[in-house]
Amino acid sequence: MKRLLTLTLTACALPLVSLSLGAQTAPLRLAARFQMPASVQGRFDHLAADVARDRLFLAAESAHEVLVFNLRTGHYERAIAGIQIPHAIFVRDDRNRIYITDGGAGVLQIFNGTTYAHIASVPLKVDADSIGYDPTSGDLYIDNGGGDAHESFSMFSAVNTVTGRRVLNMKINGDTLEAMALARHSPLIYINNRALGKISVVNRHTHALVANWPVTLAKGNVAMALDEAHHRLFVGCRSGAIVVFDTRTGKELQALTIPRGIDDLIYDAASGRLYATCPDGGGAVAVYQEQSPDHYVLLGDVASAPGGKNEVLVPALHRLYVTIPPGAHGRGAVYAYAVN
Repeated sequence: MKRLLTLTLTACALPLVSLSLGAQTAPLRLAARFQMPASVQGRFDHLAADVARDRLFLAAESAHEVLVFNLRTGHYERAIAGIQIPHAIFVRDDRNRIYITDGGAGVLQIFNGTTYAHIASVPLKVDADSIGYDPTSGDLYIDNGGGDAHESFSMFSAVNTVTGRRVLNMKINGDTLEAMALARHSPLIYINNRALGKISVVNRHTHALVANWPVTLAKGNVAMALDEAHHRLFVGCRSGAIVVFDTRTGKELQALTIPRGIDDLIYDAASGRLYATCPDGGGAVAVYQEQSPDHYVLLGDVASAPGGKNEVLVPALHRLYVTIPPGAHGRGAVYAYAVN
């Protein structure tokens, strides 16, 4: 898609956004940077927001801890230590619990939400990674096992967040599972089966694998978001595309061009926007507007920084947070973008 102009954020000497044809305002504006401690280096993974307690959590893989920031001020508050390789984070304020997948130990780590004291470790397999939550049952679904466990299949497990007990452990062919999306009005869970280049569909009531939909319009399917109201599944692929599926038929409809290397994808139903964090090259957040279930317009590729691959959207604050690893620009940070 043709771009008309490039704006420059002079305060940080970074190109802010390349706007698409017809766009009047940049979809995102860099509002703040939350600085990480200088000692925190290496790789990072998912973010999670706790709006009720003004907390932002960041999985610092190489530091073996989860960083905690004040969600509004950006002040670094503390770290949750003792996690070999933290990946995904889920917070239940009503249970006063924090759940963190630990890919190194192969467990789900459970912490007290106030004191951060460790409560329990629920056994899984190594490379416990992506999660999806069912608010009706209280079950937290987790990808684990696969290639890091030296197996040709992966495990798809669930831990009940009330009892802290594992309630599901099923095998799925393929040694690499990635992000998932849970339907609210049906029992289906859509899972990126990167190893097979397919979408594995699981019925969470019967615990049965009901379909495998091939992803042919792009390669490296890792990220995912769901527009359940319009029967659209968005599959982020590292080759540089978001593949749009019809969930009623399992068929691909089109591929939306994005920068390469996507790791996270968010669909905001209220605004009809898609946010794709793409770390390759200079790093960017691709923002698409859903004008109809079959028509999407690129609003712009908003510059982040090299390696900026993870994000969380907080609609209540009109903010999108993106992790930026340490680099030539200085220490690691979380960029807080105002959503326009």
